[in-house]
Amino acid sequence: MTAVATNEQLISRIKQCPTLPSLPAIAMQVLDLAQREEVDIAEIARVISKDPALSSKILRTVNSSFYGRAQSISTISHALVILGLQSVKTLVLGFSLVTNLTKNKSKGFKHLTYWRRSIYAATAARTIANKLNVVQQEEVFLAALLQDIGMLVLDQVLGEEYGAIHEEATSHHNLVEVERTKLGMTHADVAGILAEMWKLPPLLRVPMMSHHVVGEVTDPALKKLAELVYLSGRCADVFVDENAAEAIADVRKFVLATYQISEADCDAMLDDICKRTKEIAPMFEISLGSVDSYEAVLKKANEALVELTLRSQQQASTLQVQNQELKKQATTDGLTALANRATFDEFLAEQFKLAEETGKPMALLMLDIDKFKSVNDTHGHQAGDAVIKYIGKLLKTAARVQDLAARYGGEEMALVLPGTTRNTAAAIAETICRAVATKPIPVGDGKTLPITASLGVASVEPGGLLTQPAHVIKAADLALYTAKKSGRNCVKVFSPPSGKPAQIRPAA
Repeated sequence: MTAVATNEQLISRIKQCPTLPSLPAIAMQVLDLAQREEVDIAEIARVISKDPALSSKILRTVNSSFYGRAQSISTISHALVILGLQSVKTLVLGFSLVTNLTKNKSKGFKHLTYWRRSIYAATAARTIANKLNVVQQEEVFLAALLQDIGMLVLDQVLGEEYGAIHEEATSHHNLVEVERTKLGMTHADVAGILAEMWKLPPLLRVPMMSHHVVGEVTDPALKKLAELVYLSGRCADVFVDENAAEAIADVRKFVLATYQISEADCDAMLDDICKRTKEIAPMFEISLGSVDSYEAVLKKANEALVELTLRSQQQASTLQVQNQELKKQATTDGLTALANRATFDEFLAEQFKLAEETGKPMALLMLDIDKFKSVNDTHGHQAGDAVIKYIGKLLKTAARVQDLAARYGGEEMALVLPGTTRNTAAAIAETICRAVATKPIPVGDGKTLPITASLGVASVEPGGLLTQPAHVIKAADLALYTAKKSGRNCVKVFSPPSGKPAQIRPAA
């Protein structure tokens, strides 16, 4: 395959292409008349009626069950009155464009598949819009019918070169990625260029060019239409793709998440789309070929759908595990497996607020490893890490279900104790202090080191002086500082009444 033109070069080639699809004269006249401030319905009816074949198609269509009119419509004037200008204008554009576009064919890609997908998509768009009570049912019908018109343009401009790109895509669903890689633009981008050249209104142009990038549409009303056109294409894939399972799964998932339509209702909707398309396709002179019912399509796809469901469940389970792991990483200190500083701050603030609201006590215990710098300097950082990990494990073991053990920073750790009085917190601190000092800590290579720790305790009591979480941290830190100054390997408790930490019996 030869090198493909750059984006700018390709746009230039598209605009200069002599066989570029043009808007039929009758469609241009109807568009012009419809956009005037004072719309002359009679004049529009006369213009359409000049083309007997077009008039006949419109009347056959509006009298079909596709529109569900009990009243028979016999003239274009009558159709304009009963259905409204928008419906008839859409049919004029649709019929005249399809008639023109089906004349030009090259060796680029399968045109029969293209038109089958287009009419399935158009029918799907109108059916779903009707189900959702969307006002612009005619606009989405036409936008869906023309959503892939850029493929016809690229086929005209690039010929077999585009055919090779089309063949490389495993399905229509991933065609845009191949186009973007090879061409620097997609058939939807080309549809937008054509819609601008034809001066189509935004209600048609935006869904045509943006149905593969719905998230980029900023106008809520246009985004809703683009969303419907995207969905209509996936509905069409159900009936066009050789393996329909992925498309069925996508449609079910999309309508449930976006419109709260259940799987059973979705299947009923797809069955309705299948039946309606069989009726409307001949009116556009589009051959559907051998067509299966939706029930038959679903039966063929069921085995693959089961596999997709199982795979989806496995992926969801894997994703849940990954999310839990990410959450753990975001809230946990990597070395000690204790809560990290951010988690500590958040938990302390929550428990402080709860203590204020309920009048229940809360305590904070701060621990610092004695002479930790000498451990690193003498035995190395690996030994220092081993000591921190060991004490972190010990602190976690000491924590009750309602408590939070955290690494505050460096060799300093903390234990938040909800619903705990000063005396109980002091007793817990004593136990931890004694546990650290009692047994030498293994640091690798069969070595052990005698380690001690100093601890400071502060408590929030009803009517106390500590009125902010920061005050509690400061108080516990002051108590810890006093413990260090008092010879280490002991516990000190911050005592608000005297302003000095009260002495607790040194750990043995």
